Amino acid sequence: MEKDGKKLLSVVVSVYNEELVLGDFYMETKQILESIAWDYELIFVNDGSQDTSLLKLEELVKRDVHVRLVNFSRNFGHEAAMIAGIDYSRGDGVICMDADLQHPPECIPKVIEKFEAGYGVINLIRTKNKDAGRLKNVTSAGFYKVLNLLSPVKFEANASDFIAISKSAADVLRNEYREKVRFLRGYVQSLGFPKTSISYEAKERRAGESKYSIRKLMKFSVNSLLCFSDMPLKLGVYSGIFMAMVGLILMIYTIYSKVVYGTPSGYATIVVLLCFMFSLLMIIMGIIGEYIAILFTEVKGRPIYIVERVEENKELEDCGEIPCLRK
Repeated sequence: MEKDGKKLLSVVVSVYNEELVLGDFYMETKQILESIAWDYELIFVNDGSQDTSLLKLEELVKRDVHVRLVNFSRNFGHEAAMIAGIDYSRGDGVICMDADLQHPPECIPKVIEKFEAGYGVINLIRTKNKDAGRLKNVTSAGFYKVLNLLSPVKFEANASDFIAISKSAADVLRNEYREKVRFLRGYVQSLGFPKTSISYEAKERRAGESKYSIRKLMKFSVNSLLCFSDMPLKLGVYSGIFMAMVGLILMIYTIYSKVVYGTPSGYATIVVLLCFMFSLLMIIMGIIGEYIAILFTEVKGRPIYIVERVEENKELEDCGEIPCLRK
């Protein structure tokens, strides 16, 4: 969508209880956006914030014609907020980023250069995360190695939710990728289209704290793996073959012990083998249960998100100083 001969950039920002950092994010991001050759819109998706984030966003809408607000009826999660922003975007290019300033707005001009060069998918690759500890960095790298091992689609390591896509790619996500259990950064990497990447160093969170607990990260990781691979379902087949081989070896050993020593293998061996087999069986049943849970969620056909209202101001006003954001 071009306006006055300029292409339009849509910047989608997921917001959940970010009252402490919204002011800084808006001021810094707007300064960057005013310097680019494209026109722009800032789409804030309020994901059921419980603090004063909504009030601050409403004030922004009143004061800035470039700001649009998509307000959810309740919290639906970060993945839902990003796809909602893409659904409501009107730009020739779309950038998704978080409001905590760990995704540096300084990368936006580089993204514009990639769009101008004809790229449809731009992955922003995190080279360093100052807020993450050693454990989180190691587990993040391990997650992508496991995902690439199990999935037919190969993903770039350390790709984040800081992504940029063309209008064509955004249209595909709007119309085709409508699963309720989602892995958006994975979908983006699997779309095709001319693809490139930009490296960045994640900054320290300016204020507040991460909304992803260990439990949420674990659930997100499991869902992401199951969304892109059916290999865990085949674990039962491979385990059955393995156990058949173990059983054959144990049978041969038992016959050998009877013939040579006159006594079969001990009771302890049988107990250990049974415990191992039942543990493996429970793991396989758990994996099947996870797939069934995803199927159950999809079959119910409930919406990915519910929008309570959309706000925008079509009359240009001077943004100036916004007192609400300075509190």
